[in-house]
Amino acid sequence: MLAEALEHLVRGIVDSPDDVSVRSRDGRRGQTLEVRVHPDDLGRVIGRSGRTAKALRTVVSALASGENVRVDVVDTDRRADANTRDTRITPPFPRTEERGPWSLPAR
Repeated sequence: MLAEALEHLVRGIVDSPDDVSVRSRDGRRGQTLEVRVHPDDLGRVIGRSGRTAKALRTVVSALASGENVRVDVVDTDRRADANTRDTRITPPFPRTEERGPWSLPAR
């Protein structure tokens, strides 16, 4: 019931309602509802300073009537970004051989 209600609310917010999906998972901390939307609609679901997402969480927690329910807005581009991100570690300062490889340069 909660997943369907959340999906109905989110479909009313976004420009691409056919791309909305809500998945329910049960875990140690209670039920988790994962909301996935089209990447162009992600900003609409989150809202300015997270206000829309907070309002959705408030409505769902009111409907849950005491149950532990979490609402997660999932970024669908997260996996693509993780695969293309540069993971090399670079030192914060240039190496100076006389002071050690990671120390501050001499003044």
